[in-house]
Amino acid sequence: MRDLLRRHRMWRPRGELRSSYDVVIVGGGAHGLATAYELSKRGITNVAVLERNYIGSGAAGRNTTILRSNYRTPEGARFYDASVKLYEQLASELDFNLLFSQNGHLTLAHTDRSVFVMRERAEVNRLLGIDSRFIGPDEVQALAPEMQVRGDATYPIMGALYHPPGGIIRHDAVVWGYARAADRGGAEIHPYTEVTGIETSGGRVSAVQTNRGRVAAGTVVNATAGWSTLVADMVGVRLPITTHILQAFVTEPLKPLLDVVIVSSQMHVYISQTDRGEILVGAEIEPWTTYRMNGTLNFLQEATRHTLELFPQLEHANVLRSWAGLCDVSPDYSPILGLTDVDGFVVSAGWGTYGFKATPIVGTTLAELIATGRTPQLIEPFALERFYTDSLVSEAAAAAVSH
Repeated sequence: MRDLLRRHRMWRPRGELRSSYDVVIVGGGAHGLATAYELSKRGITNVAVLERNYIGSGAAGRNTTILRSNYRTPEGARFYDASVKLYEQLASELDFNLLFSQNGHLTLAHTDRSVFVMRERAEVNRLLGIDSRFIGPDEVQALAPEMQVRGDATYPIMGALYHPPGGIIRHDAVVWGYARAADRGGAEIHPYTEVTGIETSGGRVSAVQTNRGRVAAGTVVNATAGWSTLVADMVGVRLPITTHILQAFVTEPLKPLLDVVIVSSQMHVYISQTDRGEILVGAEIEPWTTYRMNGTLNFLQEATRHTLELFPQLEHANVLRSWAGLCDVSPDYSPILGLTDVDGFVVSAGWGTYGFKATPIVGTTLAELIATGRTPQLIEPFALERFYTDSLVSEAAAAAVSH
């Protein structure tokens, strides 16, 4: 019976920690697992993924599954476009059904100013070869026939930024697929293994202390989302990041109502329908900094009110569950990715609400960086040093609502 269970597990049971690893990845979420998998493709297999809880228990399991690349800055748009392209092939590569649905993404425009901003974003996208364009109310209605586009609306819909490659994917399937692939590639996955300290010697990392003992490490990757500042503090690296909660909820399963993803920056709400029929609703990050992932009544009141302004027929739908996750937000709303002043200490942080979208490209670029010692051109703009050289990549225009 035990042999049968082993054959049907997606990855090996946790074993004992070795005395040393070439690479220790702190964080058993999508970024950490993707990096471990990509390292194995490059022949680096003496890798440990350390997660203080169960695999996928952090941001990877608490996000709202939206994928897109219609960002405002050229640096951001190129980066997320590369990630979407990798996502399009990922199910085949991992041999795992990720339930990826590319039915389109609509960012609604309710004012003249927002129409101008959407047109500008569309031009930036199109210049970079990204499928994105501004459409009028008639096309919006055709793409979302059940949504209230016309009539006496509090926020009239004047058009939308339409991004056909956008869509949704099953977040836990992405985590499981990467975990299985990383395990098969030779990486060790250690849930319930908390990192309590990181040792340095001569200006570089040398070991990681855990609740299960000390292990030597040549490279340490910090892929811990909302906890990134606390892990970076262990080696004296200061990250200009604040941690906020992001809330979402789903309704009971309903018959198919909505194919595309709907986003309203003015109403601070985004809406999609999951593969199980649930209407998923999210909003903006909460303005206060906290590590307490408690939901609030105020969020439910505001999010449901705005959802009903767009979909009044959901008035009698029951809320099934709600949750909150941690977001680490940088000053320019762009990630901090790559090397730090401590040799061998690599970060994937500052993602705000965008981290899950970047999973495949983060794994690819960080693995390339670790394997070659050279920073890939695609992630050079997101280096930590930009905050000291005044070369920020402001993505606030594409971050008016957290999706």
